[in-house]
This record gives sequence, C-alpha cells and structure tokens, in this order.
Amino acid sequence: MPETAPDFNHNQITYSVSEVAHAIKRTVEDHFGRVRLRGEISGWKVASSGHVYFRLKDDNAVIDSICWKGTAGKLAFKPEDGLEVIASGKITTYPGRSSYQIVIDHMEPAGVGALMALLEKRRNMFEAEGLFAPERKKKLPFLPQTVGVVTSPTGAVIRDILHRISERFPLHVLVWPVAVQGEGAAEQVAAAIAGFNAMEQKPDVLIVARGGGSIEDLWAFNEEIVVRAAAASTIPLISAVGHETDTTLIDYVSDMRAPTPTAAAELAVPVREELRLGVAQLSLRHETAMQRLFSQRAEQLAGLARGLPKPAQLLQVASQRLDDWGERLIAALPTLLTKKQQQLALVANHLRPQLLQQEIANIEAYIDDGFVRMSAAIMRLLERRAERASHLTALLESVNYKKVLARGFALVKGENGTLVTSAQKAAGNKTLSVIFADGEVKVTP
Repeated sequence: MPETAPDFNHNQITYSVSEVAHAIKRTVEDHFGRVRLRGEISGWKVASSGHVYFRLKDDNAVIDSICWKGTAGKLAFKPEDGLEVIASGKITTYPGRSSYQIVIDHMEPAGVGALMALLEKRRNMFEAEGLFAPERKKKLPFLPQTVGVVTSPTGAVIRDILHRISERFPLHVLVWPVAVQGEGAAEQVAAAIAGFNAMEQKPDVLIVARGGGSIEDLWAFNEEIVVRAAAASTIPLISAVGHETDTTLIDYVSDMRAPTPTAAAELAVPVREELRLGVAQLSLRHETAMQRLFSQRAEQLAGLARGLPKPAQLLQVASQRLDDWGERLIAALPTLLTKKQQQLALVANHLRPQLLQQEIANIEAYIDDGFVRMSAAIMRLLERRAERASHLTALLESVNYKKVLARGFALVKGENGTLVTSAQKAAGNKTLSVIFADGEVKVTP
C-alpha cells in the first residue's frame, strides 16, 4: 500500500532561522524579565575581555550565566566553583547557540553558611600546604625602629594605631593606604605587603589591620592572594582584622594575631617608660650587687691578711742567710785566688821553651823525610813516563810513509791531491804527481 504523502500547506508563512531565534528571545525576555536565582557556581572562567562565563546549577538543572566585566569587578567577594550564590539578572537567549542564559547584574553568597563553607575549604587547603605551621612563625623584634602599617588611610583604625604607638614608644611609622573591603581590596592588601618586603630599608614589623564588620566586609582578608602574600613576607607580620571574635585566614598565616588594631600596636612596640624603669631598677640592683661584692671581698681580704705573718718576720730569715753568705764569700775569696794561682803555675810548667823547640825539631825532621821520599817518587814517575814516550816515538817512526819511500817506493797523487791507487784512477787525470823520498815529479799518464 503506497505511503500517504505529507499534507503541505504551501500558503503557510516561511520564517528565517534568525527571525525565529529573535522571536523566541523576545518571548523569553518579555515573559520572565528580571529574575532572582539560587544555585551553585560551576565552570567559573574569566575571558581575556574581563567578562565572566559560568553555570548555575542545582540538583536537576543547569543554566548558562554571564557576568559582564563592569559587574564582575564590583563583586564584594571572589566567586569560585562550588560556592552557592544568589544571582539577580535578566533571562535571555543566545541565538548563536540556540541556548538560554541569565545575564547577572548582582550576585551575593547564599547566606553566611556558603561563605563559611568556602572559608573552611580554603583553610583546609592552606593548612595542608603547611602555611599555618607553627615553625614558620617569625619572632617579633623586641624594639623595632620602623613599623609598617597596611590599612585604610581614613577611619579610627589608623588613628588608634598611631596614637597607641606614640603613647608607648614614639618611632617611625610607614602607612601603606589600601582599600580594606570591596572591589580590588585583596589585591591592594597583597601588593602593600609585597611592597614593604621589596623596600631597601624594610620596616622591622608589619601590621595589617581593619575594623570590625560582617564576614562579607572582612572577606578580602580570606582571599588566597592575601594569604600567600602574608606567608611570603620576610618581615614579621601582625594581623589585626576585625574584632576579637572575628577570624580571617590571614590570622592563621600571620606571625602574631592581635584581637584589635590597638592591641597590634601594643604587640609591636614596648612601653618606653616601662623600659626606662626596668633599666633603672637593673642599674640599682647592679650597683647594690657590686657594693655587696666589694664588701665581701674586703672582708675576705682582711681575714686573709690576719692569717699572714708580718713582713719583718718574713725577712728575718732571709736577712740572716744573706749575712751568712756574705761572710762566707769574704773568707772564700783568698782560698779561690790561691787555688787559681796554683792551676796557672801547673799550666806554665808545661809551656817551657825547650819542649816547644823539641816539638818543632821533630816536625821539621818529619817534613825533611817526607820531602826526600816525595823527590824519589817523582823521579821514578818521570823515568817511567820517559820510557813510554820513547816507545811511542819508535812506534810512530815505524809507520811513517817516508821510511817506505826511502826503500824505493813512490806516492802518486791526482790533480786534486787525492791518492791514486789504480791505473784506472790514473787515466782519469791529465797530470799526476809522483812523490819520492827526495822530491816530487809531475808526469802525464
């Protein structure tokens, strides 16, 4: 059975895709208008333009969301994935992808509970990294010369800190003015901490302070950029954010937490008058102790002196010994002189001229005998050398070629003076020299 052809009404209006998309966009915007949504942030992404794209979701649905650059920069907190928020904006569509979305112009955390959950999440993350470890805490200087303060330049906080420091111990205070809440506050606080640490002449201690407020007001001090800047500070840092019952993440990472800005000033500097009083008391105690010590030493010295004999008694034995040795010396000098004279006479007896002359004669006789023996040895040596010379002369004469020539032989030399020892060599010369015992004759071969 053939299929029934669809019933097309060629008189029905034909729309373009753009016309339908824009009609749906107007319908959605007219029907919903401005709405207020509660959901959890997912896929938070900041584009290079500064606009923010993310999704709001609950257990059953998801809606695309846009937060333009101007709105995103004014948020009082820094959104991130997993944070539950309440967003207000306009429902619209995006024809380019046939999707609907909400353009958000206001957004806030969904109550304190959402912020507290985010705060706990960050606290656990930083604690796992070791940023809150006690061994990282630096000791505050006892007597700083310069104090750096990061806070708002207006308000009671900076006045309380400056007043308290001037009361306790007036010194040099550097104030780095920052916004302590709202847009850009976290970035300014982090930049101030890093700026103080980059100075050539750094402060000896830093105070980061602001007054009390809600968790939203103090949220800048819970931001990661502030926590990491405080952790990286090489200058000891005191946090004084909010009231005593307020706690922010910078309190955990700082080297010391103060319950109030005034208390931070008290932790940073001592009381000068108390120091002066303490020094005066120590000086008095030192003086009293020295006087007591001198008295004790004087008493000990007096006691020891009483146990010593008198100087005259100590010298009596030595004086008597000196007198005794003086008398013995006077008596011993003549005896010593007589003994030395006897030794000199004994030595003089051994120095008689006859003994010396006999010694000289013996030496001369030894020299004469040695000269005679040396002369005889030299003559024998000369005779042996003369005999050897005669023998060598006779041997030399026996090999003299002139002796051979005298027996009738001749010596033939060529033109260049070389010996001619064969007829073949003689034929190669135009003239030859024939040398006899009594002369030389030139011949032609």
